[in-house]
Amino acid sequence: MTPVRDGRSGPRPGFSQAREGLRAYRLISAMWIRSLMAYRVSFAMTALGNFAVTAFDFVAILLMFSQVDRLSGYSLAEIAFLYGASCAAFGLADLALGSMDRLGRRVRDGTLDTLLVRPAPVLAQVAADRFGLHRIGRLAQGALVLAYALVVLDIDWTPLKVLMVPLMLICGAGIFAAVFVGGAAFQFVAQDAAEVQNAFTYGGTTLLQYPPTVFAKDLVRGVTFVLPLAFVNWLPALYVLGRPYPLDLPTWVAFTPPLVAAALLALAGVVWRTGLRSYRSTGS
Repeated sequence: MTPVRDGRSGPRPGFSQAREGLRAYRLISAMWIRSLMAYRVSFAMTALGNFAVTAFDFVAILLMFSQVDRLSGYSLAEIAFLYGASCAAFGLADLALGSMDRLGRRVRDGTLDTLLVRPAPVLAQVAADRFGLHRIGRLAQGALVLAYALVVLDIDWTPLKVLMVPLMLICGAGIFAAVFVGGAAFQFVAQDAAEVQNAFTYGGTTLLQYPPTVFAKDLVRGVTFVLPLAFVNWLPALYVLGRPYPLDLPTWVAFTPPLVAAALLALAGVVWRTGLRSYRSTGS
């Protein structure tokens, strides 16, 4: 006779599914990394190219500061801090989930069906598909600019400000990851919405490279209360810099990025599951 389990022993279904997804993601991404490493020179050139292309954004800022001393009241070092934090956080999310924008193509040509029959979570398979290790160039470039800013800036460091820097990167990556997943889920409906998704991911990180005082208040409200990208770096970075917050927000909002990231990731999970359930194969 088969023993009846009371449901309290063994791993919980949610935890077991998450563990299985992480394992599938690790195995698939490792396979693609081994494939890339078979052509090391090609990989090095691609990663270097990714580094150089993304560095042009900061070169544009340097050219701007060759003509002015400050931009909307911010020095070069302060904007480098905003830039580095935004690029490094986005680089982490892009490295892990940058392949999500291919989902629309898979929906259109029907290759998503092959992922549905495999014994692994679809989200993990889509995220790890053609894992682009060369994207580490963007992450490295952002990290170098951030390191430069931390060295040059004259900040009155406290334990909270020191903690805020790694927290900002981790939570920022989580927020961008939620946008990647939510944008991919939208492609179940739109099927050709990669550019719309890129407007909020790549466009969002470009927006955050500059101080909020550069933009109109309506735009700042939108990225604070509608799509809360301001919690990636604006609010925590302004706390570190000792700058006033946009929209006269209270000081404690600088400590809320973990809550915002967790809420957005949970919402992205719900949206992803809803989109996946609505999928009826190609041509439907």
